[in-house]
Amino acid sequence: MRQTPSQTVGPYFAYGLTPEQYIYDFKSLANNLMVNPLDHEEAITIMGKVFDGQGVVIPDALIEIWQNDGQNQLFGRFGTGTDAENRFIFHTIKPVSVNGQAPYVSVIIFMRGQQLHSYTRLYFSDETELNSKDEVLNVVPEDRRHTLIAKKKGNIYELNIYMQGDNETVFFDI
Repeated sequence: MRQTPSQTVGPYFAYGLTPEQYIYDFKSLANNLMVNPLDHEEAITIMGKVFDGQGVVIPDALIEIWQNDGQNQLFGRFGTGTDAENRFIFHTIKPVSVNGQAPYVSVIIFMRGQQLHSYTRLYFSDETELNSKDEVLNVVPEDRRHTLIAKKKGNIYELNIYMQGDNETVFFDI
């Protein structure tokens, strides 16, 4: 058997995962509500935008986040085009440190034009001590680490993802 051709990621996921963006008459299967902020006092919001190499917001990316801190395993998925400002928005709880690592959330980006999805991590700006000791974060050159660290504003952590260019986010091979 011969290898089959690859297909770029999306927008074939639109019907089931981001229907509001394409004016379908039903709600998205994507789930950004990992915990209900009304039920969890410790709930946080993670948000940001995805930018292309020219600094233009990408309106049809799909972002997945995964977190497993030994206490909680949570998963969420959000299409940037389902928000009026083309953001991704997740309601979750902040993961805790495991084995001295800094708390982090795994982030996966799916979007048109990609042969494979991109993997990165989101660290938290208010974890400076643990961030400074994290083995994975410390492999990243110091002048690029800021691309992985979400800035805290109240109970919101904001991290923009840059696919290319001067501010390109650090991506990991899995």
